Amino acid sequence: MAYGALALLMATTLLPAAATPSSAPRTWTADNGNGTFTNPLFFDEFSDPDMIRVGDDFYMTGTTMHTMPGLPILHSRDLVNWTFLGYALDKLDLGPEYRLEGGKHIYGRGIWAPSLRYRDGTFYIFSNVNGQNTQRFTATNPGGPWTRTPMKRSFHDLSVLFDDDGKAYVIWGYQDIHMAQLDASLTDIVPGTERIVIPKGAGMGEGSHFYKFDGRYYITSAEYAVRFRMPAARASSPFGPYEVNPEISADEEFGETAGWRVAGNKEPLTLRGPDPKARGGLAMHQGGVIQTPAGEWWGWSMFEGNSVGRLTALSPVTWKDGWPYFGLPGNLGRSPRTWVKPRLAASPDHAPYERSDSFTGPALGAIWQWNHVPVAANWSLAARPGALRLTTLPAPGFLQARNTLTQRAIGPQSTPVVELDVAGLRAGDVAGLALLNRPFATIGVERSAKGLELVMTDELAGTVRRPLTATHLWLRATADLAHDRAQFGVSTDGRAFTDFGTPVTMPFQLLTFQGVRYALFAYNGAGRPGGHADFLDFKVTEGQPESRPDIPYGRTISLTPIGRPAAPALAGLSVGQHPLGRVSLTRGGQSLTTASDGSVALRRTDGSPAQQYQWMESLSGGAVLMSLVTNRYLHVASDSTLRADSLGPSADNADGSRFRVQ
Repeated sequence: MAYGALALLMATTLLPAAATPSSAPRTWTADNGNGTFTNPLFFDEFSDPDMIRVGDDFYMTGTTMHTMPGLPILHSRDLVNWTFLGYALDKLDLGPEYRLEGGKHIYGRGIWAPSLRYRDGTFYIFSNVNGQNTQRFTATNPGGPWTRTPMKRSFHDLSVLFDDDGKAYVIWGYQDIHMAQLDASLTDIVPGTERIVIPKGAGMGEGSHFYKFDGRYYITSAEYAVRFRMPAARASSPFGPYEVNPEISADEEFGETAGWRVAGNKEPLTLRGPDPKARGGLAMHQGGVIQTPAGEWWGWSMFEGNSVGRLTALSPVTWKDGWPYFGLPGNLGRSPRTWVKPRLAASPDHAPYERSDSFTGPALGAIWQWNHVPVAANWSLAARPGALRLTTLPAPGFLQARNTLTQRAIGPQSTPVVELDVAGLRAGDVAGLALLNRPFATIGVERSAKGLELVMTDELAGTVRRPLTATHLWLRATADLAHDRAQFGVSTDGRAFTDFGTPVTMPFQLLTFQGVRYALFAYNGAGRPGGHADFLDFKVTEGQPESRPDIPYGRTISLTPIGRPAAPALAGLSVGQHPLGRVSLTRGGQSLTTASDGSVALRRTDGSPAQQYQWMESLSGGAVLMSLVTNRYLHVASDSTLRADSLGPSADNADGSRFRVQ
């Protein structure tokens, strides 16, 4: 990659990582602790990712839309474990719609598709803003402070390349790829340099990333044509001509089922149910490639994660015929969900954020973001020590409420619980816990002339109420992000909870262009300033806080293909343990053995790689085993034979590669 002069930043230039208290709830980490990792890198939304390497350090940022602060900066030394450094953007206030004023909003808009770059001691982020010119951010320390400068025009889904000769180029566009040289200020293009270098119909899409490898220029992009895929283009000159490869990554969805959707992504909202037969709409697409100091090549890209939002995956890259294919040599274009970590210095297993917050510190935890620009005078961590106080402002409903504090929901299952004191509410006030999505759902306490009421609202199903006497209570949302469902609950002691209302559906949708967010809110629905609510504690517990596959080492098992008859060859197999999460499957002194043509049979045990399989798990459930010989997956073929030549699992298990372990 053309980074300009690479600079090895000293540790003192980085913001210190906050220590995670030993009592903090466990959270998802991609690192399996055995030299392997499991995708996604984070099981909460991280969309439109971009990544760079500076010396031995890797940095990443992504889209944050209408949430403030925005553009998080993450740092890693191993590409698997990431540390949060800061945000490039404290707030973006470009008019009343950014502040939820006058009935206006920027849901589904805001700041998106950033291009992260580095040159000569300066970090750059170039990012799109709907209806505004592209914004440029600069910093000498990736942890900040960052300076924002509007550019002279808008560049849709741009990417910037700093070339070896000191010139800078920008590409942008949807299907037709535009290119121009940037001027010395990096805020405008050099007159006369703009041209279309790849026309519509050539197979490229949007979300471009622009690189230079070994003197050749490469563009990766994302395209949806019946299915998601990642095309690439290459040329010997920045302005082309470009040759297009329609697929360097395609169809990889880790066996995930297409869940609930908002039909047409428009109002009025109508929901469409899960479809196990749907293919290609969840697949990895927008991303790029990077080389490590050890010379390895890796790729990253996002894929649709249903209600949790768009997730980021890490893939080994195999170069063939001058193209950087995502995947391993025997299965180009398809990425393993579990694979060997990059050959880099080991980092402690950790996630970027701590999700729970007792509100005892001088600042909100890094995970929190406001829904639109907040009103500083109407929230406080000092008014009541040990509490977040939200002072209500008038709003006609939840989506228009200002000072709603949010964080990304984390999958595959998680449960946020908030402790709430509502004694300060006045008539018309409502405060509580929400699932910010479309449709949204809330549980809270409302004060009216009749007194306090516990209120649960589903944007589609309506509102449920009951009288309430307690002013100190706990509100809970038990969220199954794997199945797009959640159930609210309430407690008066923080221990015994009672379900309240009916389960809510959390679909994937593009009206907010984000996955589900847990939200703390307080507003006055009577059209006047009101009282306040004190949020005393917020905890998130996770149903599956580790990425580690559940490998049944030492057990005798049978593997039954999901939705297909049992295969005799897969019964009564002893699971042998091998390094890097690999297994052998033996019976009577023989082991399942893969031949180079993908055929599988029991052969005398010899411990060779042909008798080892990488154990993985499908996102829709079931074990998946990849042969180390073919880099393809063990499956029961349509003729009932056992083979290891499946390209990868699907949610409907059409190829018989997902197995129940019995």
